[in-house]
Amino acid sequence: MDNTKWTKGSLEAEISKSLTKWEKDYLGRGSVSVKTDILRDMVVVSLNGILTPAEYKLCDTKEGLLSVKKIRSDLVESGREKLGQLIEDLTGEEMLSLHTDISTRTGERIMIFKLSSDLQKKLS
Repeated sequence: MDNTKWTKGSLEAEISKSLTKWEKDYLGRGSVSVKTDILRDMVVVSLNGILTPAEYKLCDTKEGLLSVKKIRSDLVESGREKLGQLIEDLTGEEMLSLHTDISTRTGERIMIFKLSSDLQKKLS
C-alpha cells in the first residue's frame, strides 16, 4: 500500500489489527491486546495475553518453560513469510528481519520488524 495515505497512528492501529487477524487465522487464537509503535526503521509490536492457561501451568518447570518458548517461537517462525508480506503490504517497506520473544511470566510477546528504510521519517 501507499504509506502516504496513513498517519503514523492510523498505520500503527492497522498493523495491530492485521497482526491480531493473522494470529487468529494462523495460530487459532489471538492476543488479548496489541500495541504497535513505529520507531525509525522498526515496527515494534507488544502482544498481551498470548499464553493459554495450560501453557502457564507448563511454565511452572524449567523444562516446560523452555518447551513453551520453543514451540511458540517455531510457530511464529513458520509464519514468517506471511508476516513479512503483511508488513510490506501495509507499510510499503520490505521486512529485512524479524525478532521476537515471549515472556512466560507475563504472557507478553514482543515482535520487532526491521524495515528497509526509515518509515517514521516517511510518515512525518
